[in-house]
Amino acid sequence: MRVQINRTTLELVEGDITALDTDAIVNAANEHLAHGGGVAGVISRRGGPAIQRESNEWVRQHGPVRTGSAAITSGGNLKARYVIHAVGPVYDGTPRSAELLASAVRAVLQMADEHGLKSVVLPAISTGIFGYPLEEAAQVMLRAAIAYLRGATGLEWVVFCLYGDLAFDVFARELAAQARQEPYT
Repeated sequence: MRVQINRTTLELVEGDITALDTDAIVNAANEHLAHGGGVAGVISRRGGPAIQRESNEWVRQHGPVRTGSAAITSGGNLKARYVIHAVGPVYDGTPRSAELLASAVRAVLQMADEHGLKSVVLPAISTGIFGYPLEEAAQVMLRAAIAYLRGATGLEWVVFCLYGDLAFDVFARELAAQARQEPYT
């Protein structure tokens, strides 16, 4: 499923984020960029030791990555040239969770723009061990991405790569609902 927002194509796909050929993929990270499990573990294992080594160096130089922000490393052995590590919130049911998740999405897109990237792929940030409900995450993440893409951006292709049919269906329903409320182009 895809929509056009100004000059950017926003697309939903189901599959393996590490298999996509793009400028950057997004890692749903923790503040210390310790890539042990979930999406982070898969990205780190497939990308090789360079990703964790560069992550450790980033944290050593800058300190922990604040929730709602992002850091960038090379893509190691991945097809993607870069990995943008986005730290989403641990879900607590308050409006602050939505603010931090939207901030993480904006941080990813802004970092991609700052590095002159044309394409970026995001997973459903915070919906794994951080406990963010998938339906609410889809609403927050898509709204934040669409709002960003309506502004000045060099991004040409933004993809949400969802793991499994359930996640894809939830994001697809939300994207269609947002399109009905406010057309994109």
